[in-house]
Amino acid sequence: MNRQTKTFLMNRFREMGISPATRHGQNFLIDLNLHRVIIDAADLTEQDVVLEIGTGTGALTTLMAEKAAGVVTVEIDGHLFELASEQLIDFPHVTMLHQDALKNKNNFDSRVLEAIGEKLAEYPDRRLKLVANLPYNIATPVLSNLLLCEHVPHSMVATIQKELGDRIVAQPWSKDYGALSVWMQAQAEAEIVRLMPPTVFWPMPKVESAIVRIVVDPAKRSTIPDLRFFHQFVKAIFIHRRKFLRANVVAALKHHLSKAEVDEILAEMQLSDEARTEQLDVSTLMRLTELVRSRAPNWTL
Repeated sequence: MNRQTKTFLMNRFREMGISPATRHGQNFLIDLNLHRVIIDAADLTEQDVVLEIGTGTGALTTLMAEKAAGVVTVEIDGHLFELASEQLIDFPHVTMLHQDALKNKNNFDSRVLEAIGEKLAEYPDRRLKLVANLPYNIATPVLSNLLLCEHVPHSMVATIQKELGDRIVAQPWSKDYGALSVWMQAQAEAEIVRLMPPTVFWPMPKVESAIVRIVVDPAKRSTIPDLRFFHQFVKAIFIHRRKFLRANVVAALKHHLSKAEVDEILAEMQLSDEARTEQLDVSTLMRLTELVRSRAPNWTL
């Protein structure tokens, strides 16, 4: 069994003549108890197909493979892919992909989605869960974009930067409240499971980390008629979140709605000229989105 301790990692890396690649955001979780916290938070069953981004040495993958129906794990680093392949050789239901999980910042690579689809199609009633120690540099696009994919996850449990976790669970008027907060809370229940100091990783990152759990709520999602429009519109008006809402909407829709039309929408919602984007709760922003979409259905960011 791979016991991913600092000593284990340093010895294996020395044997292979490699070092952690900072360009890939490689910070390995060396507190074995926290591996269990992640697994427990994911609540894996034989019904679940797991997507893991950042296989690393395969330590977390092994724990998931012991519980889940299938695992699709993605690793961009060739040395780590080789190392993890040795660890996972006895798990035929684990699909390993040596590639980038993302095609670009807005889309997953089609090969990742195909591998997930194949696992889900093996038996009825299977469900997708993301469980990963995410590289910090791709955490936001992974969590955000997975909610727009063909295979919607049942839940996502991930180790991310604490700052990002704070943004996901933030409330209106707080310094962390923004487009990501709205996008996640509009369709899921989100919580921070555990905060983690830099010392539980090797190499140590410069920031604190957090384990987050995001459980998708199908009932919430069903109240958003056009998810992609909602996603883009919220991002657009939160670019300058402390500015007046009117100015943000006018700027975002400048080629689609006149200032007078924007004023009509705000008046219908009984929002004053001094309302700020950062003060609007999720339900208010959902209603605003639909009023804008009804007048500018072809708008895109």
